[in-house]
Amino acid sequence: MNPTSAVLATSETGPAEIPMLIGGEWRRASETYEVRDPYRKTVASHAPRSSLADLDDALKAAVAAKPKIAAMPAFERAAILRRAAKLLIERADAIAEIMTRETGKAVKDAKAEILRSQDTLSLSAEEAVRIEGEHIPLDASAMGAGKICFMLRFPVGVVAGITPFNAPVNLACHKIAPSIAAGNALVLKAPPQSPGVVHALAQIFVDAGTPPGVLNVLYGDLVGPALVRDPRVDFITFTGSPAAGAQIKANSGLRRVALELGGNGITIVHEDADIAEAAPICGRNAMRLAGQSCISVQTVYVHRSQYAKFVELVAAEVGKLKLGDPLDPTTDVGTLIDEGAARRVESWIEEAAANGARVVTGGKRHGAQLEPTVIADAKPAMKVVCDEVFGPVISLLPYDDIDEVFRFVSESRFGLQTGIFTKSTETAIRAVRNIRTGGVIINGSSTWRTDQLAYGGVKDSGIGREGPRYSIRDMTEERMVLFNY
Repeated sequence: MNPTSAVLATSETGPAEIPMLIGGEWRRASETYEVRDPYRKTVASHAPRSSLADLDDALKAAVAAKPKIAAMPAFERAAILRRAAKLLIERADAIAEIMTRETGKAVKDAKAEILRSQDTLSLSAEEAVRIEGEHIPLDASAMGAGKICFMLRFPVGVVAGITPFNAPVNLACHKIAPSIAAGNALVLKAPPQSPGVVHALAQIFVDAGTPPGVLNVLYGDLVGPALVRDPRVDFITFTGSPAAGAQIKANSGLRRVALELGGNGITIVHEDADIAEAAPICGRNAMRLAGQSCISVQTVYVHRSQYAKFVELVAAEVGKLKLGDPLDPTTDVGTLIDEGAARRVESWIEEAAANGARVVTGGKRHGAQLEPTVIADAKPAMKVVCDEVFGPVISLLPYDDIDEVFRFVSESRFGLQTGIFTKSTETAIRAVRNIRTGGVIINGSSTWRTDQLAYGGVKDSGIGREGPRYSIRDMTEERMVLFNY
């Protein structure tokens, strides 16, 4: 059986079952569940519901594999990742279709994600051969004089990775590729909403020559909590909600974690900004991926002198976007992950309107789809502003004093990324010094990420930074070496 083609294959009973990957072998689960296409409502895949016994076997396989992958020379680990990058591009169209059917993501966005994921794999391959130590000069003190000391980096051992549905290929690559590059074994818990996509990616790593047990992939909701509590796990990397991240942190004990959590996508448009440039960027970046990104533009504070025109320009830009069949290559905005998510976002829009906000355009739900929505005159206490919408909604607020906006952003529970449009270098520097978030994007929106940079937040937006170089740093541990001569 070729498991990659099995994901798309159909039979008299419907889509074939997806297997787990444990110790280099494909294993069927004793229980499965249906994953439905949120647009068509047809069954997209039958996913395994991994058991605690499956988890135990996966961890045993990872523990057995960790000395082998740690001993593999860096150039060989890099070669695996380069082969995986090549295979990913070759299979991009098939994987994009799986992603669209499982998640409702517009197919052009699915293809863009897969092409971008090649960078994540290639960058990890480059970093695999650059894991460096450090010489520590000890002659700063009499005790150290004449001695030689340096720090070396070694793999942590077994990594637990948990990924979400909204970027199922790229975010899985951000767990798998740095782990292999660093010389670790990984147990990956795939998102329950997009198992077929992760399975196709796992098949790529198998075909690229990843040794048995170095990558193990489990599915379903049962195994996640047990995975992060298991003492055989040496490091935990998670992307998901703040609530789940807090539970992982509470259960991690003394083990290190990397948590990439939520955000409320704030962007500031100052009085000297070019709103003809800023408005289309904000409008489109609010609606990309149907707003299901933790750095989607969600809230825009606009100087009052620019506010009315900015609202008009954003509404015009959003009005150009096509809502439709996610498999149609001309569709700009697909569905949310399911109808329940769409209903939640719809209720938040209704709540904002009931409390004085104006729905300028959009706001109507069609099953799991929600029309791209522009809300004007929102208030800081509204859910669409202070919580994470995770839907195709942009809320606009006027301001008079930019320092008050800086203060609001810094006091928010989230702190992922903030964008600011301004022609003033002084204002930009003040923003950098006064806004407490993981990133400040000058003359761009909150929605900006390239895979080699350190990406992550503070406060309820997480701990640590993602990006191959930074993930490898987290997935290795320092060891001091001292020569007494």
